[in-house]
Amino acid sequence: MARDDVNNDRTDTGADAPSRRLSKAERRQQLLDTALRIVREEGADRLTLGHLAIRAGVSKPVTYEHFGTRSGLLIELYRAMDEQQVSVLRQVLATGERDAAQTAGVLATTYLQCASDTNGEWHAVGAALAGSAEKDAVLRDLLDGYVQLFANALAPHSRVSATALACRCEGIIGAGEALSAAMVRGRCSEADAVDALVALIRGALV
Repeated sequence: MARDDVNNDRTDTGADAPSRRLSKAERRQQLLDTALRIVREEGADRLTLGHLAIRAGVSKPVTYEHFGTRSGLLIELYRAMDEQQVSVLRQVLATGERDAAQTAGVLATTYLQCASDTNGEWHAVGAALAGSAEKDAVLRDLLDGYVQLFANALAPHSRVSATALACRCEGIIGAGEALSAAMVRGRCSEADAVDALVALIRGALV
């Protein structure tokens, strides 16, 4: 097992910032933060364990210790980006009581703003994982989480059964993913995407 030690891990003077001894959890977060910067600045194709080590100022074995493979790194980055989005959405939903229209607006706006805030990085990482069985399983797990979150938030305003609402939320999340991709490609504005998703959410409640 590689030592996560600054004096032995530093491999390149071009690292993003001077290294220091970090706990394993802190190092993992540093690596994920650096990985996101690589995707943002250089593109997902440049995100390899070796390049991550250089940018983070650690030795290559450290990145392998944390992620194992490039696919493992991409999946963990994918999860981390999603966790941030879910956290924002939960925080917004936890503030105050809302009627059906307000709830639909909050869900649509927050969901699509999260996609917009990532500046295409979410889709870039997903594209880098295209065709991966691991990615398909992780994406399904993440989308299932959104379906449950939406269903729980909409249940007090719904006239349909819990089973029917969950099924409709599957469609809503699928539409949300398609609209967020359209926003990234410049095919629609964020405002238009939000209006479309609000309409779909409102329609799913009756």
